[in-house]
Amino acid sequence: MKKFILLIREDLRLLKEMTPEQSQADIQTMVKWVEEITQAGHFVQGDPLENDIAVAAKDAIHTDGPFIEAKEVISGFTIIKANSLTQAAEIAAGCPLVQTGQIKIEVRPILEY
Repeated sequence: MKKFILLIREDLRLLKEMTPEQSQADIQTMVKWVEEITQAGHFVQGDPLENDIAVAAKDAIHTDGPFIEAKEVISGFTIIKANSLTQAAEIAAGCPLVQTGQIKIEVRPILEY
């Protein structure tokens, strides 16, 4: 099996507007989904990310301004094992928050060398 990283993308404005209760409900939904993919033997590792952002560039480190303004941010990641990119994408598509349209998950194979 190959490893894949699932980059969880969310609308930054919506994240900032969520109540603590909404945030906790989404976390519990994700925890349940991770438990399911763990039981199926796919889960390797994953974590949510905080909303603070810095961008390191050749000439500076940016913490605000147009260099890091984006509608979507990566709010977390999950590493899974799957037989193919297609299977990994199907696993990602099974996430309940993907199915409701709250998040998108970018699926990328991890280069092993």
